[in-house]
Amino acid sequence: MKFKSFFLLLGCSLFCASVSSQELNLLATKFLNTLDPELKSKTVFALDDEERLNFNFVPIVRKGPTFHDFNDEQKEAAMALLRASLSAEGFRKTKEIIELENVLREIESGKFQMADGSRRDPLNYHFCVFNDPATEQFWGWRFEGHHISFNFVGSKGKIVASTPSFLGSNPAIVLEGNLKGREVLKLESELGFALVNSLSKEQLAKALFSEEAPREIITTNKQEVTNLDPWGISYSDLNQDQKKAFEKLLLVYLNNYESGFSKSLLDKINASGMDKLSFAWAGSLVPGKGHYYRIQSPVILIEYDNTQNNANHVHTAVRDLTNDFGRDLLKEHYSESHKH
Repeated sequence: MKFKSFFLLLGCSLFCASVSSQELNLLATKFLNTLDPELKSKTVFALDDEERLNFNFVPIVRKGPTFHDFNDEQKEAAMALLRASLSAEGFRKTKEIIELENVLREIESGKFQMADGSRRDPLNYHFCVFNDPATEQFWGWRFEGHHISFNFVGSKGKIVASTPSFLGSNPAIVLEGNLKGREVLKLESELGFALVNSLSKEQLAKALFSEEAPREIITTNKQEVTNLDPWGISYSDLNQDQKKAFEKLLLVYLNNYESGFSKSLLDKINASGMDKLSFAWAGSLVPGKGHYYRIQSPVILIEYDNTQNNANHVHTAVRDLTNDFGRDLLKEHYSESHKH
């Protein structure tokens, strides 16, 4: 299927309806039931398979079938599962990041090539399912490719983990062509600058930890991460307007997820204590030059970096410090099962 017609199908089938997370198991099962045995064997892994922790966001050779392997029915079933796992805004960003592969192909004039011979390709995004979603037991699934990685764990019809997650945008702002002016991660950028530039000289001294931004998010694709030093300025050290700006920026990231999981993650942050949130910045205080920020607390770490390609290439990541890959929930589940 041509790229253009594929995106028309994708847009209609996914934006025309909102799917409750309670249907997640059914949607995953429906997707798997569209696959023939050979394709299904490439898609399904055990929940404890090491592949489930193989988190990445650069163009590499991956396991799991892609859109190239799917017919129209399979594409629609696969994307219905993704749509149910994200908010409308999260899916909008995902769709537009995929479309940027076409922009990169034109900018690079076909020079970029992966180890398998493929080039920038909006169909080269992979689906993997871990365990049988038809069971009441824990199961997971992953959607991943260049600049996108979502790692989900489900149980009893709902999402219980959606991290680590990664969204990137290259170009951050499309400078020419049919998509000129598109800025997929616009709020992540604008609200970050608004917050840092609202700080007083004394506040900025706490928040700014380096005049130069790191070239990449510091946690990269590590399977396990911890809080980073320095923490920056505390939420409690902000005035009321700044606190509201901080909260608005935080919600930009949480609102990418399906509403039930988004609420549970926000509840976890609140329970840990809003005053334990912090905001740290590095690099330029104005667009056009390399800049970086992060938000963190004992339970969450969010990173934003824009340094590559003349500061027109954004990477963002969200890590649940207590439950990435659903580790803590699974550990608790297996511990209880062992007792019984």
